[in-house]
Amino acid sequence: MSEILSQAEIEALLASLTGDGTEAPAASASPTPVREPVRSAAPAPVPGLSKRENRTLIAYEVYDFRRPDKFGKDQLRTMQMLHETFARLFAGSLSAYLRTPVHVDLVSVEQIPYDEYMRSLTSSLINVFSMAPLAGQAILEMEFGLILSMIDRLLGGPGSMEKKSNALTDIEKALAESIINRALKDFRAAWEGIAQFTPKREIMETQSQFVQIVPPNDVVVSILFEVKLGELRGAMSFCIPYLVLKPITDKLSAQRWFNTSVKKSTGKYAPLLARRLEKTGVTCVVRLGSASISVQQLLQLKPGDVIALNRQQNEEVEILIGRNVKFYGRPGIRGKKLAVYISRVNTEVEMLPARSEKKP
Repeated sequence: MSEILSQAEIEALLASLTGDGTEAPAASASPTPVREPVRSAAPAPVPGLSKRENRTLIAYEVYDFRRPDKFGKDQLRTMQMLHETFARLFAGSLSAYLRTPVHVDLVSVEQIPYDEYMRSLTSSLINVFSMAPLAGQAILEMEFGLILSMIDRLLGGPGSMEKKSNALTDIEKALAESIINRALKDFRAAWEGIAQFTPKREIMETQSQFVQIVPPNDVVVSILFEVKLGELRGAMSFCIPYLVLKPITDKLSAQRWFNTSVKKSTGKYAPLLARRLEKTGVTCVVRLGSASISVQQLLQLKPGDVIALNRQQNEEVEILIGRNVKFYGRPGIRGKKLAVYISRVNTEVEMLPARSEKKP
């Protein structure tokens, strides 16, 4: 028997694996040559077939070439975590801006063709934005009724979304732009641990047929959110093409993201903390000396009385920073003000007892 099987024989062998019990048709007189598949781990032998025929069977997996997968499961999980962070940030900033509780929940993160994403949009406000220095454009979409409700609240209304047409006035357009800019600002903050880019709104449209950022069959990441504004619920989504994220796909790993975050947190904020500590005010006290007097003497004190301290005239005084003796110095006068001259540093810092500590 020849090692090359016809297409009909291959289909018969695959059908026999499903257990449908159909018999393989007879080989045609002029078999069509096909390339022998690469062998992998051999499955269980099929009864009625020779050893050579069993060796040609391979394990296979269903793959849809119309919807190719560009991102792995780990990368999608990383993007899910990123946009859960965005949902929290945007909910907080939007609640403060609208002066009403707003909840933003992540619904799904999936990779689909661009035309399928655009077909899912009905009545929406579509905003095309760039992500420099990343090449290409992305989309931020909000349902038209949701954006109208936000605009109505900004104008002092109860959040009504009644409008006959999708056309926005100049005032409504300016308010919508302010909401979108807040979303892009929080979007940038959420992605800061992965990539540094600056989102910039380019186009605002209400008709999806006028928006074309990539070819219809290109893969995009669709991130869907549910926004709760009072009793109103609306949808919001991001559409990010694969070509935009391709330069940073190696960074979309959860393990690498966490490791990068730890490294940045240890070195990135050190100079900032140092600058803030330099401006921090501390209490500086000069202790000239001490004296012991009775309660009767204390009650008899009056202006003009002199209390003798237990320190000589030329002896160093203690300079306290907070509650610790940090320096020693000598008192004096500078101009018309009292001053103290630091003569040396106390290498053995004296820890004073706390005020709340009681002596036995």
